[in-house]
Amino acid sequence: MTVLPPSQSGIRYPYEAPPEEGQAIEVATGVLWMRLPLPMKLDHVNVYALDDGESWTVVDTGFDTKRTRQIWRDLMAGPLGGKPISRVLVTHHHPDHVGLAGWIQSEFGAELIMTRTAWLASRMLTLDEQAVPTPETLTFWRQAGMDPEIYASRSQERPFNFADIVAPLPLGFTRIQEGSVIEIGGRTWDVRIGDGHAPEHAVLFSRDDNLVLGGDQVLPSISPNIGVYATEPMADPLAEWLESCERLSEYARGDQLILGGHKLPYTGLPVRLKQLINNHHSGLERLLEYLRTPRTAHECFPPLFKRSIGEAEYGLALVEAIAHVNHLYLAGKVTRGAREDGAWEYCTKG
Repeated sequence: MTVLPPSQSGIRYPYEAPPEEGQAIEVATGVLWMRLPLPMKLDHVNVYALDDGESWTVVDTGFDTKRTRQIWRDLMAGPLGGKPISRVLVTHHHPDHVGLAGWIQSEFGAELIMTRTAWLASRMLTLDEQAVPTPETLTFWRQAGMDPEIYASRSQERPFNFADIVAPLPLGFTRIQEGSVIEIGGRTWDVRIGDGHAPEHAVLFSRDDNLVLGGDQVLPSISPNIGVYATEPMADPLAEWLESCERLSEYARGDQLILGGHKLPYTGLPVRLKQLINNHHSGLERLLEYLRTPRTAHECFPPLFKRSIGEAEYGLALVEAIAHVNHLYLAGKVTRGAREDGAWEYCTKG
């Protein structure tokens, strides 16, 4: 994820610190904010519980690990007061959000609520287990100009598999989509859909107060990863992302409290959406100048990230760099040609 410069104008953080592990902060009447650990640089995911009276609806779930399952049990016995979880709403299909949805569904009989694309992607990926990278993935990496040492290492290793950290999803879910209306926690919510970071990402706007369940679509201080993968190598998620930010701006108000998947809750959504849009436009402008000399996606890290990229971050940086060169190529602003080693080199026209 790209770190953005802090803004002193329009963005406010009502809470200085997150809840401790196994604890919750009530951010609005009947709405609890909790935090689960992640074993990576972005070391947490925020999850929420909304009081439905006799039961709870939880929003997002964390990775499927023994530790996270135990934290959920502690939360159920503690902040959730022993009341059952009757529904689990997943904002999008990424494993830190959907990881334990199937477990909660199976273990506690909860209804699963997602967009159709998110459910299909989650279920497909949990069933698609690979011992080594596929030939298509290796070709994709070579065409991106992946660092040779990293390529040599990763081509022999077991790749990331959803099944490692996402519980199996049983058949059956309840679909939400653009324009859906749903009752949760004594509030009526309008469902709006974002794209780019994840296909058909749900963002929920409360009609009754100033709450927004934002998932990863409208995060503060960091920009969600926008990546292209071997599954759709000519995708343009950056175009989808920019369109989504513009469209969601129609529903944004400065007083809304954004309950996101990472970092702290904040207010100032109109400003934040402008920042997210401008961040990528600025990156594209820098990239166009940089590509006056032909370069591969791997070689485009400096203008996009403006910081050193370590091996742990390399995969996410590479797919985001591909997203940016794809966007420029599909818009007709750069050309590309294949090197002898099969890597695509991109060059600004004119």
